[in-house]
Amino acid sequence: QVQLVESGGGLVQAGGSLRLSCAASRNIFSTNVMGWYRQAPGKQRELVAALSRGGSTNYADSVKDRFAISRDNAKNTVYLQMNSLKPEDTAVYYCNARRMISGVEYWGQGTQVTVSS
Repeated sequence: QVQLVESGGGLVQAGGSLRLSCAASRNIFSTNVMGWYRQAPGKQRELVAALSRGGSTNYADSVKDRFAISRDNAKNTVYLQMNSLKPEDTAVYYCNARRMISGVEYWGQGTQVTVSS
């Protein structure tokens, strides 16, 4: 079992920045693809950014060139740096770990990000 704990959400004005953190209960980066998802009210959960074991990244078109996913292996932590935030980025952001072989997924509890105009 893996526990994921997000932090770093909050209220920010449009154009501002936030950094989300996702701390894993143990080292899982060698066996899992890490991702950040978000879900806005009335909308489906969507993938924002993903980070493979080898370091490859993938971003939703809506956040390319504004968001960056990274990890700190020593801290078992994945980050999502969010710059140039827009009101449409407002959502609950979830950390996700997906085991590469079995496909089993783990989710964090979510952290609210609110961007005011």
